[in-house]
Amino acid sequence: MPWAPELFSAPALERIQEKWQQELVTVPFFDGLLTDEVDALVGSFDGEPELYDPVRGRVRGTRAFEAFVAETKEWLSRNNASIEDVERVVEDRYGFAEVVLHLDDAVDLPVATVNDRRPDGRIGELRMYYSTWPLIGRHTNRSPLLQPDPDLREADVVGEYQQALAAGDVDAIVAAFEPDGYAREPAGGAYVHKGAGALRDFYELLFSNGGGIPLEHCTVIDNGRACALEYNVVRWGETELPPQAGVAVYERGQSGRLAAARVYDDVDPPLGSRT
Repeated sequence: MPWAPELFSAPALERIQEKWQQELVTVPFFDGLLTDEVDALVGSFDGEPELYDPVRGRVRGTRAFEAFVAETKEWLSRNNASIEDVERVVEDRYGFAEVVLHLDDAVDLPVATVNDRRPDGRIGELRMYYSTWPLIGRHTNRSPLLQPDPDLREADVVGEYQQALAAGDVDAIVAAFEPDGYAREPAGGAYVHKGAGALRDFYELLFSNGGGIPLEHCTVIDNGRACALEYNVVRWGETELPPQAGVAVYERGQSGRLAAARVYDDVDPPLGSRT
């Protein structure tokens, strides 16, 4: 996701398809960004471009979007960024993608993008999620982007995980993972917890503020293999929080349990010095 392939020049599209070794329903976010074909990016929106970035906030309108693209490309170049593709799902109403940006000074920045898709495949709006902790050493708490949907229900193990997360049930949440499954914090890098023992230690810490972490669920994108949940964090254990936006991606393993849970938000957890 999310750009419309038919809007790119033949040479640019050929280079991107060669990288992915397949014909693409949509052009991935950063691949499109690096083509210098801004008209194709703008034309991929259904109307005026609208994008939400954790640092820049709302970017709306063609001029503002073009400036954002130019600034982002310059920042990627200045930091000698390389892009590691992690996951990508395109569904009828939504699409999402995950990458890790490998930057100078050994900084790894996990980034997720989610977009609303119109019936013709054009973008309604695009939302970016990442933590500023790896970049500046502190969190940038983010206001909600979406309203909660009280009727939303996640399937199978993803629903089990959400119930355990809200209840602060360490046993149930560890049981939701495969034996070699992992959870990755928004800061990425060293903040990966793999295997039952590491997962137990991690979630015991997360629940040490007197309970679980109930989320307001806003959208779900699920193709059976991977599921992305956009949410608002409103409480952490005993601490009420101002609603803050995030997205988590849950990848199922061969057994149907979770092979991975990757989180993209910038909540400052009420756990002392914990990031």
